[in-house]
Amino acid sequence: MDRLEFREALLGVMERKHHWAWPAFTTGKVAKERLHLHLEQEYGTYVRDFPVLVGRVYTRCPVPEVRRELIENVYEEETGRLHAGRPHPELFLEYPRGLGMDLGRFERVELLPEAAAYRGFLDRSTLEVPWEQGAAVMTLFVEGTPFERGELDPTAPRRPVPPLEEHPLVRHYGLPIERLALTRAHRGVEGEHRASAWRVVLDHTPPSQYQAVVDALNDALAAWSRYRDGVAAACGVTR
Repeated sequence: MDRLEFREALLGVMERKHHWAWPAFTTGKVAKERLHLHLEQEYGTYVRDFPVLVGRVYTRCPVPEVRRELIENVYEEETGRLHAGRPHPELFLEYPRGLGMDLGRFERVELLPEAAAYRGFLDRSTLEVPWEQGAAVMTLFVEGTPFERGELDPTAPRRPVPPLEEHPLVRHYGLPIERLALTRAHRGVEGEHRASAWRVVLDHTPPSQYQAVVDALNDALAAWSRYRDGVAAACGVTR
């Protein structure tokens, strides 16, 4: 596998990062009284600890250029002082706060079995395997979307950026727009984060690790898909 084939294999995985149940969440078909289950699982599975997960990869990476990319990501996620002004996990809680949910639930999240399995995969990816795999899982897969090709090819479709008024939580669940601080923050930094993620993985993964990194992304997709299956079932969404 050469570099171009490596890139295409990674893009191929990301272009399959779709879940059958997601339209139910974006069109208001999930009952509002169950929506907290989705937000709690997202928060407990990876949002709350995202800076820690990326930080683990940082501490295990021997490449100074990569460490600089990763630590900037960690700093913004943990503090928000480059763009957002507040830590990103804290900004995430503006969603349930604005929807009138009990924030105490987010202090004691009980992960669904599928969520716990996905979190276990993220833990292993950032603690037990070569750093290249952990970096790809966290910065490419977890932060990425099916529109990654548009981050590399100016002729390919980019990630949609609809008006904030069209955000599903605003349109279907009555979330005040001012509670979309995390959405605004992501829009402010995601271009930099996507470029950084691809630089890290494409420029610093040795060819001997290409297949292992592709396999790691495929494993991430499988674990994420099962996780989303579990959340969908808990929220009453069926095929």
